[in-house]
Amino acid sequence: MAKLSTKSRKELRLALSLIGVGLFALPPTVYWVGRQVVGEYSNEGGLWALILNIWLGVISLNPMALLLVLSPYFIIQIFRASHWFSNKKLH
Repeated sequence: MAKLSTKSRKELRLALSLIGVGLFALPPTVYWVGRQVVGEYSNEGGLWALILNIWLGVISLNPMALLLVLSPYFIIQIFRASHWFSNKKLH
């Protein structure tokens, strides 16, 4: 197996940590916000059912589940790109 460069290892750590946030922190946050905004909805299993549905959606490559889980990493990449483009305009 080829050895990764320091920059590649750093990027991989960033991606994995942000995907972890998407898998473990976002579902409870989405559930909590939903309860605050919508209130109690029908008894469909609560938080754990939502988490399971999101994880199963990721496994089955559901686009909405993937977007939710990958959104922290995508947001960082968008900020990086906008920073890069703004620096290119200045020079």
